[in-house]
Amino acid sequence: MIQKTLITWLPVLSALVAIAVDIFMINMSKHTPVNQPYFIYLLGIITIVFAASAIASYYNAKAKAWLEERALFVAAAVLFLNVLNVVTKKLGLLPVIYFPSLDKVLSVIVEDREFLAVCLAASGKLLATGYIFGAIAGFTTGIAVGFSKGAAYWINPLIRILGPIPPTAWIPIVLISFPTTFSASAFLIALSVWFPATVMTSSGILNVQNAYFEVSSTLGAGKYYQIFKVGVPAAMPHMFIGLFNGTCASFITLMTAEMIGVKNGIGWYINWQKEMMAYANVYAGLIIIAITFSILITLLFKLRDYTLVWQKGVIKW
Repeated sequence: MIQKTLITWLPVLSALVAIAVDIFMINMSKHTPVNQPYFIYLLGIITIVFAASAIASYYNAKAKAWLEERALFVAAAVLFLNVLNVVTKKLGLLPVIYFPSLDKVLSVIVEDREFLAVCLAASGKLLATGYIFGAIAGFTTGIAVGFSKGAAYWINPLIRILGPIPPTAWIPIVLISFPTTFSASAFLIALSVWFPATVMTSSGILNVQNAYFEVSSTLGAGKYYQIFKVGVPAAMPHMFIGLFNGTCASFITLMTAEMIGVKNGIGWYINWQKEMMAYANVYAGLIIIAITFSILITLLFKLRDYTLVWQKGVIKW
């Protein structure tokens, strides 16, 4: 009981220790001062949120389960930030130009939020364009390969030859093949999504039990009914795996694609700030990418759970 109580309050204790260290330890003069103690503000928010959750856990089972799942990880994450803050801002053990203080990184996110939002919106537009077209193309070719031997005969060699090639390797070709850098970048992202979506969709369809098709045929189902009402729904768990893999690949490609001529975006922003040796801005951009990716993956999981509600308890990923 004492151990569970300690774990429940561990994030709060870890945050309070980090606040005390930041207040009472002397700062190194090498680091550029910031307008506000943003790291303390962040720790304060963590303290308030998890203190409220810890109190609620005594009365609410859902709050208790939510806190028990996250308490150790959050406490360890805060401890890591505390150690990083000591190593950089307090002791200056790492090169200042490459390892700015956490206050400096957080100040970039807060004070440059409008420009960062513009860059994020530009990246979102590019990512959505490429991702949607890549997913549609991947599902189309995957369904064709899974249901048609003729399509498989012609498409499978292309998948095996073109698929393993990194999308960024096509940059010299797409730059001269597309009228704008936006369309070229969108094509690269679409290509990165197309391959995993195609492979997992076709694999899912080929692994559907023949008994499903035999039963539907016996009941009078036509070819298109068997494809879209039997085969595709049964293959959806594999199709979502293809989407997850495509999401990871699309973010990697996005960062590279935005460095080939687009005039805005998070990848462009990171590359620009790196050339300016403004590493606090670089880390701020990386944090925004990580948060955005985490949100998109979470939404994709929610979509999967909603779409595959009939398979609840069967799939484990």
